[in-house]
Amino acid sequence: MQDEIGQKLLEAKLVDAGALQKAALQQKNLGGTLSSNLVKVGAITEQALLEFLSRLYSAPPIDLKNYEPDTNLTRLIPGEVATKFMALPVSRTGRRLIVAMANPANIFAIDDIKFITGCDVEPHVATEAMLRRAIDRAYDSAGTMAEVMRGMEEDLSVVEEDENEGDTGLAGADEAPIVKLVNSLIADAVRKGTSDIHIEPYEKSMRVRFRIDGVLQEMMAPPFKFKAAIISRLKIMAELDIAERRLPQDGRIKIKVVNRTIDLRVSSMPTIFGEKIVMRILDKSNLNIDLERLGFEPKAMKEFVNAIKSPYGMVLVTGPTGSGKTTTLYSALSRINTPEVNVMTAEDPVEYNLDGINQLLVNEGVGLTFAAALRAFLRQDPNIIMVGEIRDLETASIAVKAALTGHLVLSTLHTNDAPSAVGRMIDMGIEPFLVTSSVNLILAQRLLRKICVSCKRRVELDPEILHELQISDEDARKAEFCDGAGCVECNNTGYRGRCGVYEVMPMTNPIRELVLDRSSASEIKRVAIEEGMLTLRRDSLEKLKRGITTAEEVLKETASD
Repeated sequence: MQDEIGQKLLEAKLVDAGALQKAALQQKNLGGTLSSNLVKVGAITEQALLEFLSRLYSAPPIDLKNYEPDTNLTRLIPGEVATKFMALPVSRTGRRLIVAMANPANIFAIDDIKFITGCDVEPHVATEAMLRRAIDRAYDSAGTMAEVMRGMEEDLSVVEEDENEGDTGLAGADEAPIVKLVNSLIADAVRKGTSDIHIEPYEKSMRVRFRIDGVLQEMMAPPFKFKAAIISRLKIMAELDIAERRLPQDGRIKIKVVNRTIDLRVSSMPTIFGEKIVMRILDKSNLNIDLERLGFEPKAMKEFVNAIKSPYGMVLVTGPTGSGKTTTLYSALSRINTPEVNVMTAEDPVEYNLDGINQLLVNEGVGLTFAAALRAFLRQDPNIIMVGEIRDLETASIAVKAALTGHLVLSTLHTNDAPSAVGRMIDMGIEPFLVTSSVNLILAQRLLRKICVSCKRRVELDPEILHELQISDEDARKAEFCDGAGCVECNNTGYRGRCGVYEVMPMTNPIRELVLDRSSASEIKRVAIEEGMLTLRRDSLEKLKRGITTAEEVLKETASD
């Protein structure tokens, strides 16, 4: 059906063949439907897709952007049925029930809903993305402890490593409440688009926090008497030693939540009041590997693409943990990954599986370090090599040699900006002439929260903030400063999603000369700016002036030049 929708969108000239191909590739890599991926890659707006679907199915459209859940209605259709059929009850008059559906032509779904509700169903059409968000809100049960423990457990099951077809489900009718609570907690985090779950014990209490769009938000405080049981349950799921409470441990959980396979990286750490658990959620469906949508300015984008299309050399991505370096590297690999090239990656850990790429998990416990992996790669006839991180001289030396012998090498470093990466490599022990010969481009990045489009509004910035950001009165008059008022779409935060800001520094001849002279990072930065490089602060100001982010985000995430 989705292929048919794609073909009809093409015939209606609402999308072109290139966009359809890009969406199909993203669907293959990340899952989801073709139509939802067309919206993700920017080929068509959600509103235009809704109008098209309305004409296609001859069904009235229904916009769920401002949908407010009604418990009297959601009680009519169980959450698992709503998710299975992508159908949501939105209003009822007598026996007439209006149901928003992704596919109003699904007569089997309509018949099932009629049978379950005892109502006459009138189907309206909504996009899959709208419905998914509305269903998440409608069946979100994280409000109180009693609600958390009710109803969501059947959405989640552990996937065994050997992928056996046997019963691997955790949920069951007679499970202990702790099992239901933990399952519900993880399922709710996935629904909310959480990147990390923090479970923290204190002297007489414990709390659970979710990191959403880079910011921690307190979600609940489970009863203190459940502390040991919750920690033990998570350690069992991650196959950790539950008897060992004095040392940090790392594990992994593979689960299915609402028909999506999710990986959880689990870390336990002993604190004075018990073990703290942090779970990193790796959700393939949320990975955006479309370079055009990451937030590059046109000049920076052109320079970055030219560097990754070079047949040899090194491209370095720098920034702190959580700044989106892995996403940028995966996006670059997906752009240059073709059947004609051999792409190999060494990662710790492998966060996402990409088709057509040979990915290796580094294991220092058995001697498989980044350096050892690189040596092995060079005997495997590679064209493109990605090293998760250059941490030491040995890894850096092999990466430089690979870049100088006809291979394209992509890697990351932990530095604050692009010019500082040069000094970091020299400090490791790499000679300046090798740095200038091997490095094509250095990119530094950060992530800024984007203003929620549903509650976006124009604002005037305080003169003191304008002065601190070094925005002139003339630029301020031309700019479109905005913030978010807060709504149900963004959980009343005013922000929804994140975009990257980038500092792209190609290794030009003037910069090479400075590197050979062992010039300071500030001198290299000055010359790069003269050559047109946008610093992290200047790139973020461009996003601020266009109403993409707020002044608070710019000041929080970037330093002044």
